Amino acid sequence: MIVRGIDDGQVYLLDLSAVVDGGGGGPIEIYLPDEEPANGSASTKAPGPPQYGYVTLTRFAAQQMYAPARLLHELPGVNRVPIEREPVALVRGDAVEALPLIAWRAGDLYVTAAKLTNTTDRPQTLDPRTLRGRWLAATFQHNRLHEAGSEADRTVVYLISDRPFSASLR
Repeated sequence: MIVRGIDDGQVYLLDLSAVVDGGGGGPIEIYLPDEEPANGSASTKAPGPPQYGYVTLTRFAAQQMYAPARLLHELPGVNRVPIEREPVALVRGDAVEALPLIAWRAGDLYVTAAKLTNTTDRPQTLDPRTLRGRWLAATFQHNRLHEAGSEADRTVVYLISDRPFSASLR
């Protein structure tokens, strides 16, 4: 695999292999020794991953969902994490179906984008207090869903949590 460094654009060749039961190891991080240590010692501490706030993570997730490919950008330290794409009972009541779409991890925080679809013939107003689970923040792309079958019967909710989606939903 060929990868390019985010900061310097340098190209690196990596030999990778995958196993069927893999996926739980987290993101791959590569640390390179400094050419010249800043303080003269060889034991310099590598900086930690950047910390992002709820607004930055929500904006990042929304851009990943809706922005044209030419406008997409990566955030250092934000990595995709696996998520089960099966309908879940996220919204109380039977009026709205939820389907997790994609999730990322940024340090100690997770951000998940889930599609919400109105299943009734009546418009629905979304309220974060009706969401099941433990969320640090919830942002709806649109907070009103039109009746099922219309153009505007669906939206996306961006959920910030301190653990993976499935654990936060419980």
